[in-house]
Amino acid sequence: MTTQSPPFIWPLRVYWEDTDAGGVVYHASYVRFLERARTEWLRAAGIEQHKLREEHGVLFVVHGMELRFNRPARLDDQLDVSVRISQVRSASFKVDQRVCRSVDEVVLVDAHVRIACLDAESWKPHPMPEFLFQEIAKP
Repeated sequence: MTTQSPPFIWPLRVYWEDTDAGGVVYHASYVRFLERARTEWLRAAGIEQHKLREEHGVLFVVHGMELRFNRPARLDDQLDVSVRISQVRSASFKVDQRVCRSVDEVVLVDAHVRIACLDAESWKPHPMPEFLFQEIAKP
């Protein structure tokens, strides 16, 4: 199912630990920013990942990720990281994400991420519980 949900926005600030020696955000830091935004998006929807494992026996893993670095972020920049669901399947979903500088909305990074739902014991693909599928597939 393809969807075009409104984006969830997670604001963050660039700290020294996120940068290289020149004060520019190190490329791997963007992966952490994207992960935090996805986690906060789930939390805002009332979905806590540790409860998914404990109560429903499933967990989410990143199956694939495509990143395009357009412009750098720098020390102390205020950023907005968005999460938008673009596709939902029974055992996976795809999100389109962006990292933008808050002050001028310039797109710094574009990301396309496929998230798989796995059985927590076998680590094999597992359909999402119905309540979870319905929440993620919301328009």
